[in-house]
Amino acid sequence: MDGVRLATWNVNSLRSRIDRVEAFLERSDVDVLALQETKCREDQLPRARLEAIGYEVAHHGLSQWNGVAVLSRVGLADVEVGFDGVPAYGEEPVVEARAIGATCGGVRVWSLYVPNGRELGHPHYDYKLAWLEALRAAGASWLHRDPQAQVALVGDWNVAPLDEDVWDVTAFEGHTHVSPPERAAFEAVVDAGFADVVRPHAPGPGVFTYWDYQRLRFARREGMRIDFVLGSPALQTRVTGAVIDREERKGKGASDHAPVIVELSDASD
Repeated sequence: MDGVRLATWNVNSLRSRIDRVEAFLERSDVDVLALQETKCREDQLPRARLEAIGYEVAHHGLSQWNGVAVLSRVGLADVEVGFDGVPAYGEEPVVEARAIGATCGGVRVWSLYVPNGRELGHPHYDYKLAWLEALRAAGASWLHRDPQAQVALVGDWNVAPLDEDVWDVTAFEGHTHVSPPERAAFEAVVDAGFADVVRPHAPGPGVFTYWDYQRLRFARREGMRIDFVLGSPALQTRVTGAVIDREERKGKGASDHAPVIVELSDASD
């Protein structure tokens, strides 16, 4: 099996940014792209444009909120919407469009959009922690069944696991994304066997994946590192490089997130 170039990107509306997605795919030569916040239903998805440039598409979207997808030019099989135990949310509980898995080039890729949490003590915060715990349990079960499984948990985690993952941790005191329970929930997924494969190749501090549109955050380099690729043990050994494409955050019509790209060697290496 040849090497795979894998990327994840919270695109913040696929319909609004389809031109940028097409340009990114052409420029970056990515084989598999996981998207979050597609913000569209299936009937609104620009599927034909993506297929026209050589990518198969698996997408799950229920409304103008959330939405996840996996695009692949190295095969796309065994598509699964959600994982075992994923919680619902709302007054009339709904399992939101926040997780989709597919096997691409021998790698089980999960595109994940972890709930934001909104604020400490909010029901959405409890939902976020429950969602991460369900992901941990599901991931642990996958590795228990097959310790050699090639699994990538990728996407917008809405957690900054280290102080260096925000521009000024004191500015986040009393807020989500950096609270001890959120960080513990992220670390629990790591402890289940899924390591951050990007940080060794793109260490901080000052290395971010998200910059708010407000207050000139990008220009002032006031960002957050909340988009990650966590790899199973068998996948970790294949990682030869990783980069955060900060250039994609520039210019008119940019998403507030930058793509994260990981290079995987040939599985036989």
